[in-house]
Amino acid sequence: MNIFLVVLAVLTLLVAVFDWIAVYRGWKRRELIAKPVTMILLLATLGVAGGFDSLPLICFGLGIFFSLLGDIFLVISFLRFSNRWFLPGLAAFLLAHVAYIVGLNIPLPDVPLLWLFALALVLGTSARRAMQRIVAGLREKGLRRLVAPVVLYGTVITIMLLSALLTMYNSNWGTWAPGLVSLGALLFYASDLLLAWNKFVQPIKNGRFYNMILYHLGQFGLVAGIILQFSR
Repeated sequence: MNIFLVVLAVLTLLVAVFDWIAVYRGWKRRELIAKPVTMILLLATLGVAGGFDSLPLICFGLGIFFSLLGDIFLVISFLRFSNRWFLPGLAAFLLAHVAYIVGLNIPLPDVPLLWLFALALVLGTSARRAMQRIVAGLREKGLRRLVAPVVLYGTVITIMLLSALLTMYNSNWGTWAPGLVSLGALLFYASDLLLAWNKFVQPIKNGRFYNMILYHLGQFGLVAGIILQFSR
């Protein structure tokens, strides 16, 4: 067992928990530090555990990097009560999901087309219903310029979730890794849905606190699964 890896993973979790506490308590300056540090440590964990000597691991490294940029932009947007930094944050996370989609589809899933269509239909229908409420909220708040970017982002993260779920039907993947990446993607998806709902539709009590827990656990699940599948 790599003791350094264990220490690094535990430290990543502890910093994430500190970030949750900072969000809950309203410690804005501490959140500004803890949130990006969590992703830096997660990137280091991926590097130590799996290295970056295969395309899936490189893709997930890029995904974490873009997530780190997105975290910084969104924290600044929140602290300054401005949507000016929201679009750069959204763009960064969109690139992160594109990287995750590529990494999750190596090798391509050998899934029957009928099952692929059925799963895509269920996810697409659910995403469309949620997106309708979010778009309505954007328009009510006079944020029409955000409609197209938010819809595009919602489409991409839904594809990311679909890609993660399809690993469970990919014979090239192992036993436990598909479950981890699927759970991680689902939690990540839920965190973004909660964020959008809390910001644009209806405020949720302690919404940011729950959002951050889901977000970090989602990232941890995705990275744990990809390490288990592709680490040397």
